[in-house]
Amino acid sequence: MRGRLRARRRALSPEQQRRAGRALARRVVCLRAFNCARRVAFYWPSDGEIDVRDAMHEAHRRGKAVFLPVIPGGRGRRLAFGQMTASTRLRANRFGILEPDTRRLVTAPQLDLILLPLVAFDVCGNRVGMGGGYYDASLGYLRQRRRWRRPRLLGVAHELQRVDHIDVDRWDVALDGVVTDQAFYPSPSAKT
Repeated sequence: MRGRLRARRRALSPEQQRRAGRALARRVVCLRAFNCARRVAFYWPSDGEIDVRDAMHEAHRRGKAVFLPVIPGGRGRRLAFGQMTASTRLRANRFGILEPDTRRLVTAPQLDLILLPLVAFDVCGNRVGMGGGYYDASLGYLRQRRRWRRPRLLGVAHELQRVDHIDVDRWDVALDGVVTDQAFYPSPSAKT
C-alpha cells in the first residue's frame, strides 16, 4: 500500500499540487487547533507530499512561530524542531529533505500543533508514514496522556491518500484529525 499511494501522489502534476496546497491551506487556517496555536510545526514537502507552504506563510503572517522537523544525527529517532524565520537558512538532511540549519531546537512538547505528512490515513485518525518511525518515536509520550495532549497532531494529505482502514500497532500515535485538499476528518475522540 505504501508504494502504491506514494506513486499516486507523485503522479500529480505541479498545477494539481499547487491547487491542492492552496485548498489545504484554506482548510487548515479555519481550524480551532490552528487558530489557538502559537507554535506550529510544518514540514518541507517532498516525494509528492501535499504542499503545506501556503499554510506556513499564513501562520507567519498571523504572527505564529513556525517550525520544521530536524532529523537527528546518528541512530536517534526523536525529531527536534527548528524555527523558520525570514532569515533561516535551509540545508538538506540525509534524506534530501530541507530542514532549518540551526542549533537552536525545540522538542515536540514545546509545540502547540504539528502538521504531519503521511502516506495513508483512515477517518479514525490512523496514519501510515514513510516507515522511518520518527514521528511515532518523537510523540510516543502522547499515548500515555488521556486529558491534556500537547501538541495537537493533524495529518495532512491529498484526498487520494485516504483508505478504508489502517491496522494499528502498539507504537502508533493517533492523530487528532486529518486535513486534505477536500475535507477535514476529525478523529472520533479529538477536540480540534
